[in-house]
Amino acid sequence: MRHKQFGARLTKSLIAGYQHSPNWREGKFQNLEHTELSIPINKIPGILYKQIANKAGREPGRPLPVVPFNRSAFLDTSESPTFIWYGHSVVLMRMDNKTLLIDPMLGPNASPIAPVTTRRFSENTLNLIDEFPEIDLMLLTHDHYDHLDLASIEKLRHKTKQYFVALGVKRHLVHWGIAADSITEFDWWDARSFGNINVTFTPTRHFSGRGLTDRAKSLWGGWAFKTPGENVWFSGDSGYGSHFTEIGRRLGPFDFAFMECGQYNENWSQIHMFPEESVQAAIDAGAGRVMPVHWAGFSLAPHTWTEPAERFVEEAGRKNLPIHLPQIGQQFQTSSQIQEKWWNGKTPD
Repeated sequence: MRHKQFGARLTKSLIAGYQHSPNWREGKFQNLEHTELSIPINKIPGILYKQIANKAGREPGRPLPVVPFNRSAFLDTSESPTFIWYGHSVVLMRMDNKTLLIDPMLGPNASPIAPVTTRRFSENTLNLIDEFPEIDLMLLTHDHYDHLDLASIEKLRHKTKQYFVALGVKRHLVHWGIAADSITEFDWWDARSFGNINVTFTPTRHFSGRGLTDRAKSLWGGWAFKTPGENVWFSGDSGYGSHFTEIGRRLGPFDFAFMECGQYNENWSQIHMFPEESVQAAIDAGAGRVMPVHWAGFSLAPHTWTEPAERFVEEAGRKNLPIHLPQIGQQFQTSSQIQEKWWNGKTPD
């Protein structure tokens, strides 16, 4: 029996629909520029050894605390968009009097079908869902396990009204019991209004897949949110590329950007950015203020758990790019000044 974690099987009718996308070629979705995904076989044993055996500094010494959720403070934000980051790429947003949730991977394990657990740095994060208000819109960037989590989806399904997802991700949600008519799929540059928010799916340089047979059979990307008063961008997982400049040209400049920064390595540098590249990507796209995401949740690469943030902060300083460094669970707005390195034991103001 097929494991439920894998999501839905591909069918001929699904593939026939995907073939209408200009980004589907040669039987799969393609990046905008050549991207090498395969790792030379002679490097695989060393990579696996580092991932499994070499844990020094790659996880915090104790579970990372999460600032308690203040429901009334979160909902009482009619004037300016409000955000809460829950580690890795989970962002809860309040914008235009609506609650939005991006990539709600709040489960304890980013490798649910692997023999080795990739445990979360914070504890009991699935319980946060009980405290969340009704979710007007959930947005999913792609179908990797560290972004699309079955346990989180199942717990959120009864309080989520609508879903905006990357093209191809709908099949997984429907397979898990989500109503098909509540899900809208997006190709790159597709845009749709959600109240007074214009939402656009932006390209990234990455890949997708939950098993051995569905690699690049759904799309991957980021999300841009534009209201009459604010322009916010969530970069999504990506290697560095010329698409960042194009995003800025079409949709920027941005008041604020959440930038992928973490889980990088020279062996997969075309699909995840080094921190210095992440800062440059934000500049390319015209971001006014930025914060690093895709870190402080899981150890999915051999760098230390704080290295992504430290390198990002250092490079942003060199480039005079204003940054935000909220603690996990801390509510903030784009005008906030949150620059304490909380991972060194300091608490936010």
